Order: sequence, then C-alpha cells, then structure tokens
Amino acid sequence: QVQLVESGGGSVQPGGSLRLSCVASVHIASRDWLGWFRQAPGKGREGVAVSAGSITTYADSVKGRFTISRDNSKNTVYLQMHSLRPEDTAIYYCALQDNGVPWSRRLVPDAYEYWGQGTQVTVSS
Repeated sequence: QVQLVESGGGSVQPGGSLRLSCVASVHIASRDWLGWFRQAPGKGREGVAVSAGSITTYADSVKGRFTISRDNSKNTVYLQMHSLRPEDTAIYYCALQDNGVPWSRRLVPDAYEYWGQGTQVTVSS
C-alpha cells in the first residue's frame, strides 16, 4: 500500500518561507510523477508544482516563488516556498502517479492516484 506523508506546514507572515517535505512508503522512480497540490477554504484542489524525470511544471501563481525538488534515493519530494502571500493559505497535498500522466493533465488532481493527508500552510500577518 502506498503511503505519502507530508510535513513542514505551519504559520508564517507574508513574505516568509516554508519548506514542505513528502516521504513515500514505496520506491520512487525518476519517471514517476510527483507533485504538490493545494486546496484553499471553499475552493477546489489545484495543482501547484509537479515533477517527473527532468520535467518540472508550476502553476502560474507560484512561478518564481516556489521550487519543487526530489530525492528519489530517499523517496522524498520537497516544495520550497518563498515570498509567501495570504492567498497561498491552503492545505497542501503531496501526490504520486506511477502509471504515467497525460502531458495536458499533469497539473490536474484527478490524474494522480496516491495522495497524502495534507499539511496546513497559513500565511497571515
């Protein structure tokens, strides 16, 4: 059974930084799609950043502020977040798809099979 466990969430002031981590209970291959999604109160889940092989894709709202990275030897994916804004407040989820993701759906939550429980990020002064 695949388990994903996120950590690193918390409360931070606008302009601050946080680093999220997600550890998978199974071996992660370079070709597997790993990503971060988020869900703000009253909104649907949205893609933030995803990675597979040498490919990384970011939502326009986080480009230049967030960086996704992974250490396949540790079965871990990270999300470094800088210049955080109140609108970044959400529950952040880690997701994994080891059976391919259509290119056009790589930021679409429904394309991912395995999910973590989420970690809360709150940006507020």
